[in-house]
Amino acid sequence: MIPRLALSELFPDFHPEWILAEDEDLIVVDKPAGLSTHAPEADRIDDVVTRLRAFLRGRGDADDYLGIHQRLDRDTSGVLLFTRRREANAALARQFEGRTVQKTYVAAVSGFGDRAPRGTLRHRLVPAPGGAMRAIAEAGAGREDRGRGREDRGRGREDRGRGREDRGRGREDRGREREDRGAGGALAITHYRLLERRGDRALLELRPETGRTHQLRVQLAAIGLPIAGDPLYGGVEAPRLLLHAAELRLEHPATGAPAAFRSQLPAAFEAWLAAAPADPYAGGVAAVERAMREAAERRYGVARAGDTTALRLVHGAGDGLPFVSVDLYGEHLVVALFGAGEGEPGAPPRDVVLDAAHRLGARGVYVKVRPKHASVIVDARREEFAPRHAVRGESAPDDFTVIEHGLPFKVRLGDGLSTGIFLDQRENRRRVRELSRGARVLNLFAYTGGFSVAAVAGGARASVTVDVSRGAIAWARDNLDAVGADPAAHVVVEADVFPWLKAAAQAGERFDLIVLDPPSFATTKKSRFSAASDFGPLAALAFRLLAPGGRLLACTNHRGIARAKFRRHLHEAAREAGCDVVQMKDLPDPMDFPSEPGAESHLKSVLASVGTAAAAAAKDAPAAKGAAAAKGAAAAKGAAAVRTPKGAPAAAAKGAAAARTPKGAPAAAAKGAAAAKGALAARTSKGAPAARSAKPGGARRGPATPARSSRRGAR
Repeated sequence: MIPRLALSELFPDFHPEWILAEDEDLIVVDKPAGLSTHAPEADRIDDVVTRLRAFLRGRGDADDYLGIHQRLDRDTSGVLLFTRRREANAALARQFEGRTVQKTYVAAVSGFGDRAPRGTLRHRLVPAPGGAMRAIAEAGAGREDRGRGREDRGRGREDRGRGREDRGRGREDRGREREDRGAGGALAITHYRLLERRGDRALLELRPETGRTHQLRVQLAAIGLPIAGDPLYGGVEAPRLLLHAAELRLEHPATGAPAAFRSQLPAAFEAWLAAAPADPYAGGVAAVERAMREAAERRYGVARAGDTTALRLVHGAGDGLPFVSVDLYGEHLVVALFGAGEGEPGAPPRDVVLDAAHRLGARGVYVKVRPKHASVIVDARREEFAPRHAVRGESAPDDFTVIEHGLPFKVRLGDGLSTGIFLDQRENRRRVRELSRGARVLNLFAYTGGFSVAAVAGGARASVTVDVSRGAIAWARDNLDAVGADPAAHVVVEADVFPWLKAAAQAGERFDLIVLDPPSFATTKKSRFSAASDFGPLAALAFRLLAPGGRLLACTNHRGIARAKFRRHLHEAAREAGCDVVQMKDLPDPMDFPSEPGAESHLKSVLASVGTAAAAAAKDAPAAKGAAAAKGAAAAKGAAAVRTPKGAPAAAAKGAAAARTPKGAPAAAAKGAAAAKGALAARTSKGAPAARSAKPGGARRGPATPARSSRRGAR
């Protein structure tokens, strides 16, 4: 059974209350922060233009035309105007091109000090690395600003007549941008006025004369006042980019009459200015429900894509609700509570959070409790930590199927702390699918085989799925069977990864794509693993198995490993393995896993590609000392390959030490040391020996921590 994804209330095309004004010529909206004006990619559906058009069609409008004359950065909120008729474009375009449209913004900054309460910023803007801009102050701008206070005292009277004065300005200014850019960058002019100041924090009114990329952000940063919540330009920590388009004044394109459109300043500005520590749970169920709905709104693009029925609705402090995550699986929600125990300082109130989640409209709500110290978890299936049934509403079936980018995955909402799929790897699974055509893929610490399913869907010719847990590997087999994977070509192996990798290297195994996504901490009967100390050696073992030109997708969610440190681990591991890394690319998280303000992403994902020459040299070198010299070692030129799905036996070559498939194929048929210690010979889920089971706190993603984020084992 595949439950539907409830969309009607949580994910509407457009909220009617966002519309500020509308007539037959214009429609003006109050854009929330986090929405792009226009989609940067053709397949995106979560931008204002696409959603507003869908809303217009949905209410029965015969024409959904929207003319774009103004844009706001994705994280800037406020007034955004469109034309509804093509006939209105010319008059409006003349005003925007002639700079007679008056735009007023409000920005929050810190460190205003004893600056003049009014001033003018004049810079030339040039591109900078990383998609940013750089502002170069024009000569004499400082002297002009110092005298600006007297000049602007009568500005109100001056501005009231500005419309008449500027009506002929269009012809004069039409070629100005070309002229400005030819003078060493695009000229940017912004007038500012102090609105309110409390201590070191201030709200500024900004009136730009020009409209350049990131103009307000880069100009304020250039004078030492970066906007709060703007990490690109060094802004102090804030819950969002505190820049708001407060007002737009122009002449109506049909009548020529003055028109003004205003948007109320969001509450986040006042809260930041007051610098008061906010308790997001103090407002009770209604306030928490509102925060959850706002978070769900930011997931519109995932929820309405039509090919995914499982996603994260709330990601802790990244969505303003620290120590809480909420995941949507079809018609049910799973709430995870992290950190301190019930009633302790900082702990989210359990009943308030669960009641708020239930009011979102899901059929039922499950709860997972993740204590500050995972050592207190003796049995992850105890009712204390993971009640088997829904704690609000109706329970889901014991297991059912969700869809991710069109692929089916079996989940169990009441079976311990994990559900069977780590939702934060959704986009990495999509990338694996795109990279797998014709490839031989190795999935390590595979859990229920999500990456293997993606590889099969992408056209992988063969795959090996390795995990130490018998239950997980059986579940992986079920997921692979659901997409029609041939068990002879797509093998599942119950084994401890470290000895398996060593034996695979001795056997001469090579893979085109390897996925390495270990837990932060794990303990089995025979070994202990900590990503902080063991990831480097583990990655080196994986690099040794890459074929020429192969790729390694490496991931960690260990909070003690920063992204830069993670990349160093991978570079060192590649050198140790004799691999020449030609590209190492950081991969972003899915948009439904936003980072806590001011903090690095919980998940670090890197795609490393090795060169063909170095990889070929590594492949031809002796794989290991001693044991690999046995008769028939490395199975005919080093490839203990699983043959393609056309009926060939899996890993039948000598020395391959192949795992059994679920259909009972012989395991470890080869002579030689690669079969020793049972690493590659570990049996699959059918008839396997007792699994080297991991302790509940470390089987996958490690224990919860008091960090202000919503994830440690809840992926």
